[in-house]
Amino acid sequence: MAVNFSDIIEEARLTARALTEFGGGLFNPTVRLGVTGLSRAGKTVFVTALVHGLVRGGRFPVFEPLASGRIAGARLEPQPDDAVPRFDYEKHLHDLVTARRWPDSTTRLSELRLAIDYQSQRGRTRTLTLDIVDYPGEWLLDLPLLTKTYEQWSAETIRLSREQPRAKLAAKWHAHLATLDAEGAEDEQAALTAAKLFTEYLKASRDERFAMSLLPPGRFLMPGDLAGSPALTFAPLELPELGPIPDRSLWAMMRRRYEAYKSAVVRPFFRDHFSLLDRQIVLVDALAAFNAGPEAVRDLERALEGILDCFRVGQRSFFGSMVRPKVDRVLFAATKADHMHHTSHDRLEAILRRMTKHAAERAQFAGAEIDVVALAAVRATREATVKRGRETLPSILGTPAAGEVAGGETFDGKTETAIFPGDLPADPDALFDGAGGFRGLAAGKAEQADFRFLRFRPPAVEMTEDGAPALPHIRLDRALQFLIGDRLR
Repeated sequence: MAVNFSDIIEEARLTARALTEFGGGLFNPTVRLGVTGLSRAGKTVFVTALVHGLVRGGRFPVFEPLASGRIAGARLEPQPDDAVPRFDYEKHLHDLVTARRWPDSTTRLSELRLAIDYQSQRGRTRTLTLDIVDYPGEWLLDLPLLTKTYEQWSAETIRLSREQPRAKLAAKWHAHLATLDAEGAEDEQAALTAAKLFTEYLKASRDERFAMSLLPPGRFLMPGDLAGSPALTFAPLELPELGPIPDRSLWAMMRRRYEAYKSAVVRPFFRDHFSLLDRQIVLVDALAAFNAGPEAVRDLERALEGILDCFRVGQRSFFGSMVRPKVDRVLFAATKADHMHHTSHDRLEAILRRMTKHAAERAQFAGAEIDVVALAAVRATREATVKRGRETLPSILGTPAAGEVAGGETFDGKTETAIFPGDLPADPDALFDGAGGFRGLAAGKAEQADFRFLRFRPPAVEMTEDGAPALPHIRLDRALQFLIGDRLR
């Protein structure tokens, strides 16, 4: 196996930086927390609620350093990285509290620094620097490309696209693919058309009706300033099993652009941001997969396994830093727990644990701590009961977003409504084989339904004594305790 000298240099640089930061952290502790998740998982809401709760003293009874009074205060610090946009906390808080709308989704990397003044358990006054790095989960799913050739990626992507429901969504791209001769002359127009149809297939797969999760390359879905560049103008090809790559062929052209994508997009993200993380939370919109059906649930499981395999996990230590930097804690969080009654929260966690079981076992063997939690960073509903005949059903009460439909009624985004979303199955495997149907009650009408979870508007919030909005949540404090509680001892 050939040794890549540039990779050796890069590993040495990362190790030296990690070693320096580990030593400095003994006196001035710093945690770089990565926050990611696939589309619509609630990354922006999570970061906003976390920062607001720490800065304004939120209700976090499970977060021991705050609940015990050892945290004296927290404050925002200037953005530490001049080349990375600042996370716009103030605007996102305004959207949630004043406008009562969910903030825009994460489409780029951003960062925010928080200084937390606290008293250690030994009585010493210290400050923990918390750098929060928010980035799209689609970028994370690109990291496995670093170890795959164009030929491997093409074969895997085409094979996956021929499974249902993807095959129906990929029909136009497949039709064009059948007309291409990989060993024929390079053709810019053919490459442009293939990239366009391939991107349309990826976008259609992400639609909430199908909720597919495993959709690399991630920048095809959020190209930014790379839109139209050769690094984003390639697609998989049907390739012969053996034989050399003809010069100036369509195959050689696509292969070159795939490698350019890795060099221009994937490697810089890994080198400058991902490799520096200490802790990580991965937010998961499992409810969207439940709505879409067993295929979406299985696809999400594969995506989560791929995500966890991306992390360099292991116990954080001085000698470990001499080998390579590592993430020592990863939390998988099923978001939107407020969209169901609390009696289903344990079942939601069990389903997420089932999805990450095999990858988590490998990470724990390496010394990392892995956990799962069902949470709502901002709780949009309250719990209630609904009577149906002689039955009393555990329900939720909130304002469905405009355009949501349940029980034959289309909601206007203004009316608070009681919804019975149904119960998740006690056996997580039922979701993977399609045997998990349940009875639902929406807008006061009984109906047979598959898993249908509505979207709700942010809540009208109360104000604390000092005039700050009190954002209600579910288990945000438990997430904080796992992610940084041990660093505040």
